[in-house]
Amino acid sequence: MELVDVWFILIAVLWTGYLCLEGFDFGVGMLLPAVARDEHDRQVALGTIGPVWDGNEVWLLVAGGATFAAFPEWYASLFSGFYLAFLLLLVALILRGIALEYRPKEPRWAPVLDRVLTGSSLAAALLVGVALSNIVRGVPLDADHEFTGTLLTLLNPYALLGGVTLVAVFALHGAVFLALKTDGPVRERSAAVAVSAGMLAVPVGGAFLVWTLIDGAQPWALAPVMVAALGLLLATVLVARGREGWSFTATTVAIVAVAVTLFGSLYPDVLPSTTDPAFSLTVDNAASTPYTLTIMTWVAGIVTPVVLGYQAWTFWVFRRRLTRQDYGVPAEVTGGVS
Repeated sequence: MELVDVWFILIAVLWTGYLCLEGFDFGVGMLLPAVARDEHDRQVALGTIGPVWDGNEVWLLVAGGATFAAFPEWYASLFSGFYLAFLLLLVALILRGIALEYRPKEPRWAPVLDRVLTGSSLAAALLVGVALSNIVRGVPLDADHEFTGTLLTLLNPYALLGGVTLVAVFALHGAVFLALKTDGPVRERSAAVAVSAGMLAVPVGGAFLVWTLIDGAQPWALAPVMVAALGLLLATVLVARGREGWSFTATTVAIVAVAVTLFGSLYPDVLPSTTDPAFSLTVDNAASTPYTLTIMTWVAGIVTPVVLGYQAWTFWVFRRRLTRQDYGVPAEVTGGVS
């Protein structure tokens, strides 16, 4: 296996980690109005992602940085062609960060910031899904690997279905995470919302993955597609039975299977051209020099275990369930809240 292949796999792993970890952050933000009835409920729900959301977002930054260093041609064509879409994504992520950080500091603005959080989480999930779908499907590139389309080119039916799929899957992932990390009324509502989200995610996600298979995916892709569909279905059934831990494992496996399907179908291209296959960017013509990739490999080999260890430790420290009692509600009051 050559270094270009190693770095393609590493970037795919970074994106997969981002989708698994940031996915439940987006889900919690999107579902806040559905699972919280008062300020204490909202504090419980947001407390589940408060210690980890910014660390989860780092996976996206590292994926972008790795793409820039390992595949500069891919980075250049992608970020120039998807400029407006990525700008909208950046705005959504900024607004989401503002809502999460300023909410506890300005209680008077909490209702407004809650709406900002919900809207920005939904928009970010949709835009990430649209972007990934377009990368897999391909975009119009000329002989110089320059994007020749417009923003409307990216809003094609396949990409929009991919965006809706990611929103539905993240909603299920986030609802299951809330049911796993909370107790009391928020847990009960989250479990109910997870079942509804699963009933949407299964058919929508199934349609998107079938379209991906029909659109030229390799025969082997049928296996991860089946795993993804089974994972979403099992997650819905398990959360309904109160098995939140196994349900969260199932949604995580489903997201990993979706990522394997998308990036596996993409390889050896990194950005296919719908204008002419000869104009496509591949792992070979988009890569940096072997010397650059060698240095990056040594750095990644040293730094990556440290980052993974730190993030695992963070989740371990904040592993317990949160309840309304953690935010000032007496024990005798929690049972009567619906």
